[in-house]
Amino acid sequence: MRYPPPPPDTADWPKPWVQLKYFTYQPAVYPRFIGHVSSGARRGELVTVYDKEGQRFGAGFWNPGARVPLRMMSHRTDEFTEENFPDLLRRAVGMRRDLFKLDEGTDAYRIVHSDGDGLSGLIVDKYADVLRVETHSYGVWSRLKEWMPVLHEAAGTQREIISVDPEIANIESIPQRQIENASNVRSVKIRENGVRYIVNFAEGHKTGFFCDQRENRKKLAQLTAGKSVLDLCCYTGGFALSAKVAGGAEEVTGVDLDEKAIEQAKQNANLNMARINWVHTDAFQYARQMQGQGKKWDVVILDPPKLVFSRDEDDDGWKKYEDLNRLATTLVAPGGVFVSCSCSGMVRADEFENIVIKGAHREKKRLQFFDRTVAGPDHPVMSNCLEGSYLKLLWSRVW
Repeated sequence: MRYPPPPPDTADWPKPWVQLKYFTYQPAVYPRFIGHVSSGARRGELVTVYDKEGQRFGAGFWNPGARVPLRMMSHRTDEFTEENFPDLLRRAVGMRRDLFKLDEGTDAYRIVHSDGDGLSGLIVDKYADVLRVETHSYGVWSRLKEWMPVLHEAAGTQREIISVDPEIANIESIPQRQIENASNVRSVKIRENGVRYIVNFAEGHKTGFFCDQRENRKKLAQLTAGKSVLDLCCYTGGFALSAKVAGGAEEVTGVDLDEKAIEQAKQNANLNMARINWVHTDAFQYARQMQGQGKKWDVVILDPPKLVFSRDEDDDGWKKYEDLNRLATTLVAPGGVFVSCSCSGMVRADEFENIVIKGAHREKKRLQFFDRTVAGPDHPVMSNCLEGSYLKLLWSRVW
């Protein structure tokens, strides 16, 4: 996109800079909000940002060819330079280790959560001595070699895996290759609240493990002693193993369509010497089959993958959520516990609640909600980017 030439009264502004056309406090600034850009501003540069009145507004990474050309890294009116980033990185890690003391219960958690930590475009998970890094910003990608030693020192780690999604790489003009990973690590063993897991980086989804459900897995374990438990869409067995190993469930069944995930779940069960019934099949098909047989469980967890990808009413993910929740409620024993999850950011909390309620009511069931939870504190949400609150869980008893 071409931007108009800088006006004369900007001649004294230190280059490179970007001036906003409209006010926005969002970390991701789209083209329509951008007014003028200094001549010679290059992709990946840290630019000073001015508001429409010509007042210093902050600083961000510039990438003129990207869908999001400006990613705000600071909304401070004082000078912000490259020297500020190490402090931002250490502050993010320190919140997890010093404030929340996550190391006491686990060695797997998110240490940088993109916009939630004021580091737009950077996601870093810690798995034992490994940092798993994902980026969707050219500005971040071009600085990772300088940032990684800071992160390793702060997190107490040694190895790393850094990758960029091919589609994002194309959008951001990032070379479509992984940054050289000298450790060449493929998997690592972690601990979480008394349960051990193997994180497979080569075949796992996202960064290899869903750290965002850690506190919810712990909460579930408090409800499963001596119970029968069904984990629908179990992935590598996070909830199932928490129910059995940490919670003392009598009988646990885990269901998932992903064959590799089920194999990983079996390995995790063996690692914990836990006997769990793993079923490799489609959750819809399994739920219908069990419904037909009149099978019931004391506790049912439904944690499907992301189903809704847009606000479009034609997106069939909305209907899938309702149907899957409807089926799941029929598998809960009277007075049993039903935990329904959604990781679809396009679905608001109130909309998700309505979907779950509608599904239950279609089966003439009522839900007695006793809690609503989100991701753990290592997935913080900034007040100027509430979209970061994507994970939603509804805890209920089925009447």
